[in-house]
Amino acid sequence: MIPARRVSDPLEDALARLETLREVKRQHPNLRVYAFGVIVRVAHDDDPHEEKPYYGEWGAGLRAYSDAFDRHARHGAGFMAALEDARTQVPPDVLADWTATRERNRALHLAALDLVLGDVIEHLCLTLDDTTPYGLAAFDRRLLEARVDELGLWRRVDVYPGADEVPCALIARALRDGEPRVYVHYSGALGAGAELIYEDRPAGELVRAHLRAAGCKQVDIVPGADFVLAINTPGTRQAGAQPDYRTVDTPHRHLPAFVDFVRDSLEDGRRVVVADIAYPNGAELRLWHLMQDLPLARLTGYAAWNTAGNTLGSAIAMGAVRVRDERARVEALFARMVDDALYQGRVRPEVEARLPGADPFDLGHHLPLAQALVAESMMPLMQSLWDQHFAHTGYRLEPEEPYLAWPRLFTGVFPLLLR
Repeated sequence: MIPARRVSDPLEDALARLETLREVKRQHPNLRVYAFGVIVRVAHDDDPHEEKPYYGEWGAGLRAYSDAFDRHARHGAGFMAALEDARTQVPPDVLADWTATRERNRALHLAALDLVLGDVIEHLCLTLDDTTPYGLAAFDRRLLEARVDELGLWRRVDVYPGADEVPCALIARALRDGEPRVYVHYSGALGAGAELIYEDRPAGELVRAHLRAAGCKQVDIVPGADFVLAINTPGTRQAGAQPDYRTVDTPHRHLPAFVDFVRDSLEDGRRVVVADIAYPNGAELRLWHLMQDLPLARLTGYAAWNTAGNTLGSAIAMGAVRVRDERARVEALFARMVDDALYQGRVRPEVEARLPGADPFDLGHHLPLAQALVAESMMPLMQSLWDQHFAHTGYRLEPEEPYLAWPRLFTGVFPLLLR
């Protein structure tokens, strides 16, 4: 994803590389090719590290242009003044380079659709990274959807918000046994309508899109379902920091009853996957606390990381594929809880608070201290979670010291092995 935002090689070179798939398919006609492409995001923050360097200075102006362009494209002349004003707020060379990168990305996706039409690609997911209801990503989505309409390819194409988790969905689609039937249960009666920060649609429609991408079918009753997808949604809308009593932890949902439902489903012998999307970028600590009374090791899957789409895609994949290796299942489940609940939900904000003056996305000379703080906090928490919920599985946990993947707090690495 990041190279797609910062790329400089010519479109012709990229198209030539994509065409290699035709030759591969010609030589191996029975090969099933599953592919995905990410529609370049319009970053919510002025991030020069994962975007082109000028985004740190001109990010706000580019976001304003993106929003105005799409509103004008959808609603007409009433937004022309806003579009022209936004255009003047960004240097012409910066705007030209930024939009050209997006056009290159779109051209590759259109070429990929031709590969689906030519039966080179069996299934293609085109996903929107960190998107919003209005903007150039939404504009690109509509153009791609129109092309899929024109080619009649919807049985083999999905276009929806997602990114990092899409390989999980495609692996699930490739390995699934038939069409897994999924019963969806929300933490609130209106959970399907909850608004999300990094997606362009309400939670229920996002769930439907991710189920479809993984080759699953949503059903209305629990009996006969292959697994239960229990989704913790915000009361009305996600919030960036917890606890939030304005839009997340509201009377629109009842977490104790949600936990009761998960417990009852497990006691009935059902396969249950928990997807926590109340907040982006980590588990809701209140729900995690309430879940400590559950037999966590019996869950089929768990996820609570990054965007709602990231969480849903990986959680659904854990339910859609029946893992025959019990040790691998336990290891994957425990690893998600370590990363999503212990690190992202709890330790990461605690470490950031202990690094005054540090930029969490560019730690610089604070990196050694940050690494030490992460290891100091995570090792006992990992062992405690294992002792409380997983020790009875008969496996032995062998964790190694955690570390940061890059000089930033966002991504931790937690090596562990079960014996």
